[in-house]
Amino acid sequence: MEEFVVLVNSQDEVLGLMEKQQAHINGLLHRAFSVFLFNSKGEMLLQKRASEKYHSPLKWTNAVCSHPRIEETYIEGAKRRLQEELGIEAELSEKFNFIYKADVGNGLWEHELDHVFVGTFEDEFQLNKKEVEEVRYVSMQDLNREMTEHPEHFTEWFKIILEEYKHNF
Repeated sequence: MEEFVVLVNSQDEVLGLMEKQQAHINGLLHRAFSVFLFNSKGEMLLQKRASEKYHSPLKWTNAVCSHPRIEETYIEGAKRRLQEELGIEAELSEKFNFIYKADVGNGLWEHELDHVFVGTFEDEFQLNKKEVEEVRYVSMQDLNREMTEHPEHFTEWFKIILEEYKHNF
């Protein structure tokens, strides 16, 4: 099934729809969301992207990153993808939004108006192996060290979004 993203301008006004991979080839601005989940110790959940993903396979990233459908709000899309990727439900609150552009390799670009949500989760996961290879919680201190020592292990957008997250908290 073809997936489409919602193309927007910098004011989040809808310009149209485009097939997801084509939007990533063209580097066109589109709607996105990112979810940061934490446990009671304040550790952040990371997911390793599945090996069959068409870009950034087997790289670590935040809990969920994806795109709302045309008929969805950002929060509806975020909750849908928590269910589709991790098999969970969690209460989320939106913390901020911003625009970024990142080269993700192989001629593909993420150019997104990204709404960032935060929540907590302490239960079991039902991972969709077509989306997620594995998950783990990590302390912010250990995450900062890993990103410094091995930035190649992480998705390009996660590096950008994490920095933006740190500046907003």
